[in-house]
Amino acid sequence: MLIVNADDYGLTEGISRGILHAHREGVVTSTSVIAIGPAYPKVSSWLADEDELGVGVHLAAVGEDPPLLTAREIPTLLGKRGQLCESYSEFVGRALLGRVDPEELRLEFTAQLECVQELGVPITHLDAHQHLQLWPSVCRVVLKLATDFDIPAVRVPRFRSFNPIGLGVTLLGWRLARAAGRAGLRFPLDAVGIECAGRMDEEMLPQVLARLAARHQPAVELTVHPGEGDDVDRSRYHWGYRWEDELAALVGPVAVRAVAHAGFTLATYADLPAPAGT
Repeated sequence: MLIVNADDYGLTEGISRGILHAHREGVVTSTSVIAIGPAYPKVSSWLADEDELGVGVHLAAVGEDPPLLTAREIPTLLGKRGQLCESYSEFVGRALLGRVDPEELRLEFTAQLECVQELGVPITHLDAHQHLQLWPSVCRVVLKLATDFDIPAVRVPRFRSFNPIGLGVTLLGWRLARAAGRAGLRFPLDAVGIECAGRMDEEMLPQVLARLAARHQPAVELTVHPGEGDDVDRSRYHWGYRWEDELAALVGPVAVRAVAHAGFTLATYADLPAPAGT
């Protein structure tokens, strides 16, 4: 079972259209919606027509865009300029110093979650922008929201590398998986996304899927970032992503053959089996 989840729906119109294109004409089965994205108010209604697309919430406590709540409501989530931390490293540094109030995280994440809930589409999973759900204090908030809002699944990022980032993700991912399991939540048992974020192309896709298949897990996730080319609204995001290359890799016969050759059946988070004993 393979979940192909496209992140950042709502960030720009071009990214949102690219995700829908990769779903309708390609192998994307699921998306994570970022409610603080500037394009979200316009593109959110487009999801109502996508009955087969899994819809999750991409909870954001970092990034270039403003939160939903005011500075008075969530002062510890904001930096000197009154904006969210731009990166996970800045957020983690503040959290280590005790300068992030988990209650404010809960309030902002709840506002984002309720914003997506207003669409009236089933929410299949929760994850976080820049994989911040890996950090323990954020993890606790995300898992509690999943339980409180009856959302059945969460993303557990993986990164198989012996460098410091890979080892950190491995340790924190193991802790997240254990906590999610104790909460009765579902999650793919393997995943690829961090190491190829924004770099997926037609050559890389079959290789990544073959590596996932070789691990013989019953349910896995591939996180992708497709988007249309010539998207001027992306200029504020200096991530170096090649959104249009990812879109090209995910549509057409090459992508379909890669999935079939790896032996996967396409699925969404809603298709994950319930944990044993539930």
